[in-house]
Amino acid sequence: MPDFFNNISGPLETARRNPWGTAVELLLIGLAVYWVLRFLRGTRGARLLKGIVSILIVLYLVISLVAFQFGLERAVFLYGKFLSVASIAVIVVFQPELRRALMRLGETRLFRGLSSQMNEEIEALVESATFCSRRKIGALIAIERETGLGGIAESGTRLNAELSAELLNTIFWPNSPLHDLGVIVSNGRVTYAGVQFSLAESGDLEKELGSRHRAAVGMSQESDAVVLVVSEETGDVSIAERGQLIRKLTPEGLRGLLSELLGRPSDAASFRQAA
Repeated sequence: MPDFFNNISGPLETARRNPWGTAVELLLIGLAVYWVLRFLRGTRGARLLKGIVSILIVLYLVISLVAFQFGLERAVFLYGKFLSVASIAVIVVFQPELRRALMRLGETRLFRGLSSQMNEEIEALVESATFCSRRKIGALIAIERETGLGGIAESGTRLNAELSAELLNTIFWPNSPLHDLGVIVSNGRVTYAGVQFSLAESGDLEKELGSRHRAAVGMSQESDAVVLVVSEETGDVSIAERGQLIRKLTPEGLRGLLSELLGRPSDAASFRQAA
């Protein structure tokens, strides 16, 4: 037990001698933890991270309160080895999230909003939605923003193809193998198709809306994705975002709303004025 309190008193003494340095260290650690939690929010990785952290905290308390008190040096040694193995396990478990983080290092939201890539992405989505709407072809597209959708997309078919209206129209064409489920778009690419989205509760929507709209709202409730849905019955184009469904959008209205939600300032401003 004395060793346990010594482990606590050491950092406190350091903080007393160098309060500013300690404050900066705590701030950097807090920012890192916040970034990780925000990045993993809405994915299976977030639940795994909570489980791993809980196990490590429990083991640390057991080692500190029991092992040191009874001189169980082997337990301390094994705990250190366990941390080494756990570090490797974390890399393996969070491999999709780590890969996505590396890909986003040069793709911050500031540059994303100013790039022509976003303009082309929005135009492809509007063109495809208009095509499907005129022919009453059902469509369901989730556009990834900050929250990664890799965990949700595991049930789908990986494509990783460049986004285009022609590709989306082909996917949603009636009787094609992937037409009846959702598509995920990330960083200007169609990453997955045939993805099963979680359905919102029936009480959250109007009774005449079907499973596609429930899936769109459900996805928007579980993540910060912008979900585009085209009704197979009426051809209406809608956007689900943060659990809210905006219905019966015209091509111009859809373009303006996507610009506002995905970060193209010029059209977003004109959309607000028109509204």
